[in-house]
Amino acid sequence: MALVTGESLKSELEMFDICCQDDSVLDKMVEQCICNRIQADEMVLEWVAYSTTKNGLKLTADTLELFDHEVLNKKSKSKKSFRKEEAHNRTRDILLLQDLLKVEEEEENLLDAYSTPAKGSQKRALTTPEHPQSKRSAALLSSPSLLLSPASFSPSATPSQKYSQRGAKGEVVVSFGVVQGTRWAGRKTQGDGVQLELLEGPEDSLRCSYKYMFQRLRDVRNVLTEKIEELGDGLRSHFNIEEFAPISLPAQDSITVSGQVCCDSNGKLNAHSVLLEVGPEQGGQQVPVDLSELKEYSLFPGQVVALEGMNTTGRKLMASKLYEGVPLPFYSSEVKMEMDEEPMNVLVACGPYTPSDSLTFDPLLDLINVIVKDRPDVCLLLGPFVDSKHEQIEKAQVTETFEAIFSRCIESIVDGTKSVGCRLVFVPSQRDIHHHFIYPQPPFTLPNLGKDQAQRVTMVPDPCTLLIDGVTLGLTSTDILFHMGAEEISCGTGSDRFSRILKHMLTQRSYYPLYPPVEEVNMDYEKFQSFGQMPLTPDVLIIPSELRYFVKDVVGCVCVNPGRLTKGQVGGTYGRLLIQRSAAPEDGRRESPCLAAQVVKI
Repeated sequence: MALVTGESLKSELEMFDICCQDDSVLDKMVEQCICNRIQADEMVLEWVAYSTTKNGLKLTADTLELFDHEVLNKKSKSKKSFRKEEAHNRTRDILLLQDLLKVEEEEENLLDAYSTPAKGSQKRALTTPEHPQSKRSAALLSSPSLLLSPASFSPSATPSQKYSQRGAKGEVVVSFGVVQGTRWAGRKTQGDGVQLELLEGPEDSLRCSYKYMFQRLRDVRNVLTEKIEELGDGLRSHFNIEEFAPISLPAQDSITVSGQVCCDSNGKLNAHSVLLEVGPEQGGQQVPVDLSELKEYSLFPGQVVALEGMNTTGRKLMASKLYEGVPLPFYSSEVKMEMDEEPMNVLVACGPYTPSDSLTFDPLLDLINVIVKDRPDVCLLLGPFVDSKHEQIEKAQVTETFEAIFSRCIESIVDGTKSVGCRLVFVPSQRDIHHHFIYPQPPFTLPNLGKDQAQRVTMVPDPCTLLIDGVTLGLTSTDILFHMGAEEISCGTGSDRFSRILKHMLTQRSYYPLYPPVEEVNMDYEKFQSFGQMPLTPDVLIIPSELRYFVKDVVGCVCVNPGRLTKGQVGGTYGRLLIQRSAAPEDGRRESPCLAAQVVKI
């Protein structure tokens, strides 16, 4: 799918003499195109058809909401029914491929029975999940490029033409901080001098797999209630609120209540469908909220807020003031920074690591070459590594198990960066087909690596908070930006949507504050309560997304969306950071440990 931009939509609209100068309207259309997976020309054609039936409806943000509800939602439902039929055909293709492989193997065995192999001749090694590759043949694949050769994964793999012909390699598309004259290279002493650990500690972190699909509804209810009470207490102490009033009792005076924002139906949240659900101490009920008197607001389902207003009947709250959440403090290190301490170079990349039209790992090999060239101190590599959304993976058109493909990816990265000696951190993704499809997601299992190589590798869960040489980094591979962007509503706010969503994450103190989650996220709430919350406000938040890459400073936290290493059939982007432990501020002002950041095209 080609990238949809405001400019492409604007040019398509001009073909129909529709002039649109409002950037917010164009941004809304871009969002609708991404959420509904349609191109710019198709989007404009749908709008023209819709507006014509409505007697020339003008293009505004409000009319786009109606268009989304009446046209695009219906189209997405019809696509879902088509996918079900496609899944049936896919199963048939898998069985057909397996039959072909079986017949081919039987024919080769039959021919071998009637022939005498010539000296030096080699029979083609057919690798299937039932007949894995021998250790001897695996040993022949020593370099990363051989380990990841396309023929070893798929019988019909060919390199992607569009990826190999891409332009602007190495172009810097986003910069942050002081980048003039910055040397993007690691320290002189590689790897061994880097102190890297999970901030939660070994006993509190998600170290291994766990049993899921055993949670009860009352346990989910208890987790949500504790969240409402905990964040409500933080709001009360920060804004000096005496106490929260029961929401269902009529009151003639202004009251302040605290609760969780939710929607009055299964549809998308809007200004007329907002409910406030309070905890048991305030009655445990849901009451509609009228937002008409609020000059500005930004809300999403699952957000814990405090509202001040009138509730004369006990059945509807007329909100007049909104109290939003408060972020946690930053990490404070007791270790003083050395005067001659060098900044640390961190590389960040997020999968998929193959183009969508081929199962070749050329983008991953190019990334390994970048690591060898730039010699970073730490590489943060986020999944998916074996992407469940890849067409050939969906149809099982591979000659090895998914676990074997993943192991060879990891081995290629570890072997390819051996000369650099950098620390490698691997984060799983919901789209990794061989891994647990649950959130929070346990870390990968470390493949069979040598003892010296295994010391450089750290497997972490999704999400997690890392402490690297006194600097905290929050990591999640789940696309919360995309999920919250489709649900958030706002009015009168001056900031852009990305900044609002990131601020919500920090003030709600959670890596996934949306409730209910989207269908593709299988949440285990008991584990989420323990491992999905932020223990503090991280210095740097790594949050990859399908949406456009960026680097932003939000309430003192540097938030980085490095993009994905591949975008469809073409190359994508990766990120790099220059971080250094901050000295203790003498005047009370905190300096960001992130000195500079860039997003670069692969």
